[in-house]
Amino acid sequence: MEQKRVLVVDDERDLCDILLFNLRAAGYQAEAAYSAEEVLPLRIADYDLLLLDVMMPGMSGFELAKHLKEDEKTRPIPIIFLTAKDTESDMLHGFSLGADDYVTKPFSVREVMARVKAVLNRSKSMIDEPTVYEGLVINVANKTVYIDGDPIALTRTEYELLLLLMEHRGQVFTRQQLLDKVWRQDVIVTERTVDVNIARLRKKLDRYAACLVSRTGYGYSFKETTNK
Repeated sequence: MEQKRVLVVDDERDLCDILLFNLRAAGYQAEAAYSAEEVLPLRIADYDLLLLDVMMPGMSGFELAKHLKEDEKTRPIPIIFLTAKDTESDMLHGFSLGADDYVTKPFSVREVMARVKAVLNRSKSMIDEPTVYEGLVINVANKTVYIDGDPIALTRTEYELLLLLMEHRGQVFTRQQLLDKVWRQDVIVTERTVDVNIARLRKKLDRYAACLVSRTGYGYSFKETTNK
């Protein structure tokens, strides 16, 4: 089986060494760059995943991610941000740039490895065909969502919820099923968390909010309605 290539981009060399050791021990082909500027000349399209620090001297991780997502060749590459910037606005900004996950420092190496595995598994099973309902389009290749051609900013969780429900239209998922399928296993959340995220997602879906149907005593489903 071909080894997955992971590029670690962080100006903290000791941290890079630790991540490289563990990634290679797990069977990945791992390399490091110590600034965003070092990344630009590389053949980024050859990598399967980037672990990208946000706060670096010179070009930031956010700026590099934006640059990569604007290039058709590098747009599909999954990105996990590694950063001490842990406010909600920072995280939302990271996800709006197309990030697949967001790990705040300090973190455990075990946590990072679990997220690397999860993101690569999602990337492996990903198909290029968009998921579409009328003017609501999910471009699964670059994890973006559009309404009538205009992009809407979703968090990773909101995106995963919408994709799951749209791909299984009419199927009712219990809150526990949604927790099992969307949330990471190492995160402790309650069923109320599902309700909060569905409510936020509805607000962003505009006229398609009514498609996210709540079935009292059961859970949620995506129901096709007339929105034309």
